[in-house]
Amino acid sequence: MEWFAYFWAIYGNLVLTVGINSLLALSIYLTISCGVLTLANAAFMGIGAYMSALLTMSGGVPFAAALAAGMLAPAVVAFAMAGPTLRLSGVYLAMATLAFGEVVRVGILNAEGLTGGALGLNGIPQSTEWWHVAAALVVTMFALQRIRRSKVGRAFEAIKEDETAAALMGIDVAGYRMLAFVLGAALAGLAGGLNAHLTFFIGPNEFGFERSVDILTMAILGGTGSIAGPIVGSAILTLLPEILRGLANYRLLFNGLLLVTIVLLLPRGVWDTARTYLVRARPLRDQKDRTRC
Repeated sequence: MEWFAYFWAIYGNLVLTVGINSLLALSIYLTISCGVLTLANAAFMGIGAYMSALLTMSGGVPFAAALAAGMLAPAVVAFAMAGPTLRLSGVYLAMATLAFGEVVRVGILNAEGLTGGALGLNGIPQSTEWWHVAAALVVTMFALQRIRRSKVGRAFEAIKEDETAAALMGIDVAGYRMLAFVLGAALAGLAGGLNAHLTFFIGPNEFGFERSVDILTMAILGGTGSIAGPIVGSAILTLLPEILRGLANYRLLFNGLLLVTIVLLLPRGVWDTARTYLVRARPLRDQKDRTRC
């Protein structure tokens, strides 16, 4: 077990970062599954991170309660903004949520007395353990799988395919879109709280436009056709810079080229359930054809 202890001492934080990024990718997968494309998940992550960090640093609140508050705060904010925001769709919704993310970032930047401003919060207790991240990821995957197979999941799928047809079938489109938006915000807040208590430090620039694009890229790269897709995408996007570290100054160039190649060759994501099904079914069809002949 010495090799594992050595491995974990060097790459432990990286492995946990993959798990946290997987939660973020699943948070946007949840909203996309209902046809809601938002770029506010980085802001919700920031709200959850600062809320949980401030409670543990200043209020002496237990870690579990701080994580719960870190989930509740962005969920409440998402519920408050969902009414006017979710009336939009497509690129207009993406622009509105992106603007909200910038408002949150600038607000954190200017609230120096509470958030530390541009200097951020330093000295956050390192309370996140490996099993916290593992448990959060397993519970989230189980819950999303149950939702997907439930009446709510079928309503999400119907709204994603055609909102007008779903409304004509009696589905509360606005209510289900709000539910997906709020649940996605709570999940992003959980990831933010776990990340804050893993890295000791958080700053406003960690939750800006670039982070929003990263979260969306993780989900799209892995594929939004299944729950496993966003997890695969987050693992690729998190590990790829470390794998290419030996390329020094050319690392970002090769990183971008590989991502573009993957997107071009696999437009539906790396983990495409339809493609996997076809690959598995092809030998069976070939065997049936040979039998008929």
